[in-house]
Amino acid sequence: MSRGRNIPQHIAVIMDGNGRWAAKKGLPRFMGHRAGMTAVREVIEAAADAGVRYLSLFAFSTENWKRPSDEISALMALLVEYLDREIVELVNRGVRMTIIGDRSRLPPEVAQAVQDAEERTRSNDRLQVNIALSYGGRWDILQAARSIALEVKEGLLDPEDMTEDMVSRYLATGGVPDPDMIIRASGELRLSNFYLWQAAYSEIWSTPVLWPDFRRHHFEEALQAFSVRQRRYGEVFGEEPDPC
Repeated sequence: MSRGRNIPQHIAVIMDGNGRWAAKKGLPRFMGHRAGMTAVREVIEAAADAGVRYLSLFAFSTENWKRPSDEISALMALLVEYLDREIVELVNRGVRMTIIGDRSRLPPEVAQAVQDAEERTRSNDRLQVNIALSYGGRWDILQAARSIALEVKEGLLDPEDMTEDMVSRYLATGGVPDPDMIIRASGELRLSNFYLWQAAYSEIWSTPVLWPDFRRHHFEEALQAFSVRQRRYGEVFGEEPDPC
């Protein structure tokens, strides 16, 4: 990967297609989630090698709590297993792990595992990996609104002083730049309640590849696609602006 290429500072990934991958192979859904762990490893390595500074992985949404309890338990156990198995490699690669989402719903052993991973990687600064766990874009905006309302109620904040940048600081991703690109596996063309505020001007790249089959070369395809896109942010470049 050429470092002279225009590399996104922050890439977010919707890791979709684990269940369909398993179904196609006649396997239980759990095996699709397990197979997806290989893709996670490859994408983290590829992002670090490319010079990406922030990588967000949508691991478990607020809506996923509606799934069968045995599938939820299996997913949570997989997360603990992944962190236990990969933490040394993450530390060695300079990866900082952060968890964003509603931690109040996590089983105690999962909450402890993610807290331990954050503490062990806190001083790393090569790549920050945000694991969106029990996360939803609407939940994020709601919890930010509640925090803002509380400060207004306590007289600590004047509503007239609010700006978009200020609202962003109250989100779960406060302090992290908005994603330049969102990668969606499995060919779907929707955000699925992920980063609703943060994705306002993100470039979206969708691939039909199911997440367990996603590899480094797919990630590099996304980087190549990003490098040729023009990001206008509502402006007009290369031509006279409309007089109206």
